[in-house]
Amino acid sequence: MNRKPLSDAQWSLIEPFLARDCSKGGRPPKDSRQMVDAILLVLRSGMPWRDLDRDYGPWGSVYTRFRRWSLSGVWQQMLTALAQDCDRESCMIDSTIVRAHQHAAGAKKTRRTRR
Repeated sequence: MNRKPLSDAQWSLIEPFLARDCSKGGRPPKDSRQMVDAILLVLRSGMPWRDLDRDYGPWGSVYTRFRRWSLSGVWQQMLTALAQDCDRESCMIDSTIVRAHQHAAGAKKTRRTRR
């Protein structure tokens, strides 16, 4: 999959939402930026967590961080804040906005007869 890591500008927007892990003892936590890149790769590609490349660290550590952030509401806070700063960089059009013409919706076809 050809996915680039977060740019410095993107990282600067989300870094404040990721609390520093100040746990007592044990190994020092993995870099949050690397964890976010790994999580985004898994979520975007749909790959199983176990198929995550070892360059990102053990898949269990990545999943644990994702789950911890999910349960504590980090992702929701981040998305809410980023949605407030809408720069209209991309727009989306889907079927709730654009309706198909009746002939494209499978309407019954009638046969014309010549007179």
